[in-house]
Formats: sequence, structure tokens, C-alpha cells
Amino acid sequence: MGKNVLVVAATPGEIQPFLDSVRQSQGLVAGHTIDVLIYGVGLTSATYHLTRQVLLKKPQFIIQAGIAGCFTKNTVLGSVAVVKQDRIADEAVMESGKLKTVFDLRLNPADKFPYSGGWLINENIILQKLPHTKVKAISVNHITTSKKMVELYRKKFNPVIESMEGAALHYVALSEKIPFIQLRAVSNYIGERDKKRWNMKEAIANLNDDITTVLNIL
Repeated sequence: MGKNVLVVAATPGEIQPFLDSVRQSQGLVAGHTIDVLIYGVGLTSATYHLTRQVLLKKPQFIIQAGIAGCFTKNTVLGSVAVVKQDRIADEAVMESGKLKTVFDLRLNPADKFPYSGGWLINENIILQKLPHTKVKAISVNHITTSKKMVELYRKKFNPVIESMEGAALHYVALSEKIPFIQLRAVSNYIGERDKKRWNMKEAIANLNDDITTVLNIL
């Protein structure tokens, strides 16, 4: 039986092929009724618009789809990963050369729901059914460009993926007890600002194909 699925993204360009297919199929894909939300760039915008949407119409499943930067050079540009756990990396302070999170500072309890050890973890069984690599991710308000911050984040969190909205999805969906998946296609390596070396075209193509992959598995 088909589900009501909410597909969300920061910008329409990231999911344009999927948007086109939804329009052509009049909102029905792989037997599921699809709603789409473009919530804008950044954690604040994503959190507000996503919360507002799920309070207006609570979906049975949420798919977040977007491109992302990658910390590991052995990850192929254009490939798609599923985020197992996410957190806001720059909700923190620098003290004596060390990055201390709000959990380190005991401003927030690290294990208070929806957090577990400071992470927002997706435990949904569908992750086991998907062929994608399952990764750790961090979400940031300031895109990481300096080598110093890259090393600080690697040492502190050991992430694979960086985005500007992932933790917002995890926080809202876990809080509202809505099953979800965060799909991220790797367009570039963290710190690489020469966009000629990015692989946006393949990343977007693969990302959109994999939205349908997830829908066929639901």
C-alpha cells in the first residue's frame, strides 16, 4: 500500500529531474503520493519550514535529498550516501585550540531525546534495505573551507559528509516520530572551492535516480 511521502530539498535545482517526474505523474511515484517541500538553504530555514509542513500535514515518510561536500578523498564524486547520524558541528566554541560543543560545555544534555551521545541517529530499518553506504554527517552554518577547520572536524566528529540542513531533518523527524532518510550526493571535497573540479551534474543525476530507488523500496 502506498504512503504519503514528503520529499524535501534546500533548492529546486537539486531535485529538478524528480520534480519533473512528479508533475508528469500528477504526484504519484512508485505507488506513493508525493508532496514536495523546498525549504531554503540553512538550518534555520529548513527547521522552520519542515516543522510547519509536518504540523499542517504529517507525512508517513520523509526523504531529504541534496548535494554535499565530502571529507574523504576516497569517496567518488557523484556517488550517493545515506546519512546514518548527523549533528550541528559549529554549535560550539573554540577554547585553547579545541572545539567544544554545547554538549561538551554541558549547556545541553548529550543524551536528551532526540540526541544520543550528541548525535541525531536514524535507526529506521529501511537503512538496512538500501544498498547505499551509511555515513556520519555534520551540518554547519558556515561552509568549511579552511584546512584548520577540516582537521578540527575530522578529529572531533570523524564525518564523511557536510551539509547545511541535514541535522534539521533529523531533529524534526525524530522529534515528531516520522520515519525518514537523508540522501546526499557528493558534489565536491571539503575545502575545494574550484568549482571546475566539482561534479554537480553526475551528483544531481544520481541523487534523483536514488530518490526513486528509495520510493521503490518503501
